[in-house]
Amino acid sequence: MVRFTSTCLIGLLLASMLASCGPYTFRGQTIDSPTPAADFTIMRQDGQPFQLSSQRGKLVALFFGFTHCPDICPTTLADMQAVRKQLGNDADKLQVVFISIDPERDTPELVQRYVGAFDPGFIGLSAPPAALEPLYQEYGVTAIKRELPDSALGYTMDHSTYIYILDTAGRWRLIFPYDTPTDDIVSDLRQLLKQR
Repeated sequence: MVRFTSTCLIGLLLASMLASCGPYTFRGQTIDSPTPAADFTIMRQDGQPFQLSSQRGKLVALFFGFTHCPDICPTTLADMQAVRKQLGNDADKLQVVFISIDPERDTPELVQRYVGAFDPGFIGLSAPPAALEPLYQEYGVTAIKRELPDSALGYTMDHSTYIYILDTAGRWRLIFPYDTPTDDIVSDLRQLLKQR
């Protein structure tokens, strides 16, 4: 009886080990046919151009938001700060890029200062609306100005809240909805780094 129980236990352990060696299941929303993300260039606050294609070799997390956002944007940036910490030695292999959906108020300097307060390695970008509109369309970003007549802010922006992940070859790979657990994001990013 003892021998049978030990054999069963060993069998269960082996089955568990084999199951853990199976194909990885991503926790974010996967892109069925990964395609290269459209390249773009936006001037940074220091007058230097940021070009998406120059980030090849790194994972890129794109997020579209605005500096006057009361909740979703700061929460997402704090989550991405935590993700970079959890990545440890691999943190430099992830570039977080925040693109403004409120260029009326968000100057390049303000956006960079805002994201830099979360992590000095984050890149914040803003540009005239004509330069940003094609990006919003490319990524399916929703950004709607909503007037706040009784507020000192004057207006707010209702917007989509996804994090878009590009792999090291610059292809769309994953989308994370707002409030995805950081452990899930880290797990998926580590998997993408293994596929380099």
